[in-house]
Amino acid sequence: MRVVKKLLVGKVSEKHSHPISPLHKRISNIQSIWNNDHEDDNGIEKIVRLFLSISQLFFLGIYIKHFANKFGHEYKDLAMDLYVLSKVIFPFLILINDWQNHDYVIWILVFLLLETILYIPTLIFASDLFSRPRSYKRSMLLLFFNYIEVVVSFAVLYTLGDNMNKPFEHWFDSVYFSLISSNSIGYGDYYPVTTFGKVLVSLQALFFLSFVILFLNFFSTKVKSKGYFEDEEI
Repeated sequence: MRVVKKLLVGKVSEKHSHPISPLHKRISNIQSIWNNDHEDDNGIEKIVRLFLSISQLFFLGIYIKHFANKFGHEYKDLAMDLYVLSKVIFPFLILINDWQNHDYVIWILVFLLLETILYIPTLIFASDLFSRPRSYKRSMLLLFFNYIEVVVSFAVLYTLGDNMNKPFEHWFDSVYFSLISSNSIGYGDYYPVTTFGKVLVSLQALFFLSFVILFLNFFSTKVKSKGYFEDEEI
């Protein structure tokens, strides 16, 4: 048990929780945007920032952070890791077990996907209201899993109805098509023939730009690598 705790939790700080819970901090951030405490924004910028910040209150992530934070930063991080991984695994399970015919499963998928889709631009347009992460490397890793979640979730949506020029022969074919579509690569073996399919491809291609912006401008420049040999004399 100690080995598992050491692996998953790491070093537990003496301070068990943050002075301000993630939920209360989110509400405080919304008030800060409204009162222009951080930026003198107005018009469409302010509306977008308010909408993105408020939208997080309608999803599970903020509440998981809120309750896990009572046990400490480490448990909050672990809870979010498990939540993000579960969101990655869920669309895989849908494809492998052919659960697309269950409407409630698709609605759950869309709900979880919408949380991620709205969270990414929140990091861009309301980045000034977020606390500095304990680890930028961890943030980049979670962002990568968010990307995988989006790819596989879109793969599920591509299998709904007859949206493609031909049926997917294997469950991974839809993942393959979703992956190459997100990178704006087209090999011609699969392509959308319905308006719904074309809209999905267009949205996925646009959303991929958000990940590129985050990786290049917000996180990659802030990650400091600690090399094994940087302190040794050559």
